[in-house]
Amino acid sequence: MEQEIDTQELGEKIVKVLKTIYDPEIPVDIYELGLIYDVMVNTDSEVKILMTLTTPNCPVAESLPMEVEERVKSLDMVKDAEVEITFDPPWTQDLMSEEAKLELGLL
Repeated sequence: MEQEIDTQELGEKIVKVLKTIYDPEIPVDIYELGLIYDVMVNTDSEVKILMTLTTPNCPVAESLPMEVEERVKSLDMVKDAEVEITFDPPWTQDLMSEEAKLELGLL
């Protein structure tokens, strides 16, 4: 019998991984930067991440989503991961956490 996974626990582990990935132009991780809109985990350990970029012309538009996908897939509990990019709503500084704003001197 397969072990039931704790999707909340897995979600927290995924967020920890996302906080290790930094935007190359801004010295803040992508989670605190507000680039991650949603992390969905199902009971089959499949993960879908909805994220955006600071701009559609972002220099890491190709590599950053791949890095997110690969890092999340590297977690033992994750069977598969998919990253979807959206620009709706577009990213603004309002999406940044207080911590990120403080780090960048915006508070």
